[in-house]
Amino acid sequence: MALEMFRKEETLAMRKKLIGQSCRLFYSDDPVKIVRARGQYLYDENGKRYLDCISNVQHVGHCHPSITQAATTQMELLNANSRFLHDNIVQYADRLAATLPDKLRVFYFVNSGSEANDLALRLAHQYTQHEDVIVLDHAYHGHLTSLIDISPYKFQKLTGQKEWVHVAPIPDTYRGIFREDHPNPAQAYADTVKDVIDKVHQKGRKVSAFFSESLPSVGGQILLPKGYSTKVAEYVRSAGGVFVADEVQTGFGRVGSHFWAFQLQGDDFSPDIVTMGKPMGNGHPLSCVATTAEIAGAFTANGVEYFNTFGGNPVSCAIGLAVLDVIEKEDLRGNSSRVGGHLLDRLQHDPFGDTVGLFVGLEMVTDKEQRTPATDAAAQVVRRLKEEYICVSTDGPWENIVKFKPPMCFSMEDADLVADRIHHILTGDWNTYPIALTYYNTFTQFYSIHLLYLKERFTHFEYYIVFVRL
Repeated sequence: MALEMFRKEETLAMRKKLIGQSCRLFYSDDPVKIVRARGQYLYDENGKRYLDCISNVQHVGHCHPSITQAATTQMELLNANSRFLHDNIVQYADRLAATLPDKLRVFYFVNSGSEANDLALRLAHQYTQHEDVIVLDHAYHGHLTSLIDISPYKFQKLTGQKEWVHVAPIPDTYRGIFREDHPNPAQAYADTVKDVIDKVHQKGRKVSAFFSESLPSVGGQILLPKGYSTKVAEYVRSAGGVFVADEVQTGFGRVGSHFWAFQLQGDDFSPDIVTMGKPMGNGHPLSCVATTAEIAGAFTANGVEYFNTFGGNPVSCAIGLAVLDVIEKEDLRGNSSRVGGHLLDRLQHDPFGDTVGLFVGLEMVTDKEQRTPATDAAAQVVRRLKEEYICVSTDGPWENIVKFKPPMCFSMEDADLVADRIHHILTGDWNTYPIALTYYNTFTQFYSIHLLYLKERFTHFEYYIVFVRL
């Protein structure tokens, strides 16, 4: 099969003509045309190899032979919908159940994170018979209309906030209202959710669900203070609602120490509904909702069948099973912990200790005290890394966070390359001189690297402080 049907210029021209312009490209000023991939590497039409620090969807690596073999083998046998009895769907559900708290034992298979989160909303509404939803500021949960409505990242740019949607402060101990010097930020931020609940009740309304990513990603690669989710769940359940953990970005061992990011909150915490997606099929469209027997029973009791044409088909489940096998056989959780920790160690001088694997954000600001986002500087780092054949992107409310969520087969050598290139860009390209280095590890388990540089530019000086945040 030919790797390329059109020259790059022709492909770009056809895309501009045929594909909606709201579907954006990476590096829109000079797009990269990728024609093949393997592991953590992408290859352009000229055979140039790029290190992929972006593709958390290709969880166990691009085109992993075990995944492609599982897909091919099952495709040659059967690919029918889930109304026919088949072993794959129940075997896969059983394997997933083994990774989750005991009460989460009922599964619905769908095709995307957006579908999963939309179904989670339906489950919550049906079970509680309430309508209102609480979300975190700058959250993103998907592109369906129902999910745009609960995604401040989107609705603040569109039609605005619906009456039934309520926004709580994001529990960010670096930039938020309660910071690293607060004696108990988990309790303080949880109390802001309690305040939201009280305001909902004052309006004569009732809470259906609290909906949150286990580690807010679009919100800035945020590590929630430990104990936050447990306390929020207590408040939400007392109000008759349920706790929904969105694991679409962070599940399947990305955090290293645990299979699910919500488990970072402690062994005593369990959501009522968990959604999963992106890494689940290693690029194949596969996602899922896990919930309790009680919530599933209420959904069944409405008398309306739930059917998904492609969800849980034999091929999708065979791929999902193969992904679980590779995670285990190749110790990708352990690799995530080791390589993620090594990457952070390379970006500063003192060991970090605990990490949350390959979920890393490097935040750039122009002022140490004011913590002013350095959006342009972050974009410059992304552009320069592309010139070094390393693909990264930015995130956060101000797009000043360079994020790293690579395939889980990312190696120590890859981490060294990234660290070396970043140091070169910060200390070489911009006539930049390191003048201070500090590090702190707060009791909230929020980890940061402080790299302060003095940048001489034209006739004045600008200060850059770079934070690497988990």
